[in-house]
Amino acid sequence: MVQKAKILLVDDRPENLLALEAILSALDQTLVRASSGEEALKALLTDDFAVILLDVQMPGMDGFETAAHIKRRERTRDIPIIFLTAINHGPHHTFRGYAAGAVDYISKPFDPWVLRAKVSVFVDLYQKNTQLKEQAALLRLQLEAGGEPAIGGALLGELSARLAAVEEQAEALTKQLDAGPDGGAAATAAHLERKIAGLRGALDALRPGSP
Repeated sequence: MVQKAKILLVDDRPENLLALEAILSALDQTLVRASSGEEALKALLTDDFAVILLDVQMPGMDGFETAAHIKRRERTRDIPIIFLTAINHGPHHTFRGYAAGAVDYISKPFDPWVLRAKVSVFVDLYQKNTQLKEQAALLRLQLEAGGEPAIGGALLGELSARLAAVEEQAEALTKQLDAGPDGGAAATAAHLERKIAGLRGALDALRPGSP
């Protein structure tokens, strides 16, 4: 059974958190609330998240500052961040969101279906990535224990097939963002490319003769 992914919801207004939970409950994942940037950073110290939905306008540490802290940490720098904002100051404000490390920037009021679809893509990528890592670890243990070459080859083939599915989904997401008006495709593509390159490197390291 695929383990549920955790989604971090960060907003200082309880009614906004409740609305996000209502929209995302259909994904059947674990939703974690944070009412401030400081609370979000504490949650990120102990848990792994598939995606972060981060409100821009918050008292104290705002969304931009919170994102900067997240991107400075080795443990959390690759977690995708979707900024949510009730204000729109034009392209400069949007650019600041992407410069802070967001993979998407959505103005309120937003279409619930669109938000759910975007989050779903990152959840799927996270779960596939987790499965690949687990299977790669099992395969390495088998190879180190002198497992049958045929078994190792079969598992490598399965890993390659799973990774191909991730690559296909990542390509579809990048094309979707390329077609949008917000210009965030570059940030998203760079994030996905790092993830996929890391997985390809892990697979290559498992091939016979690798160090």
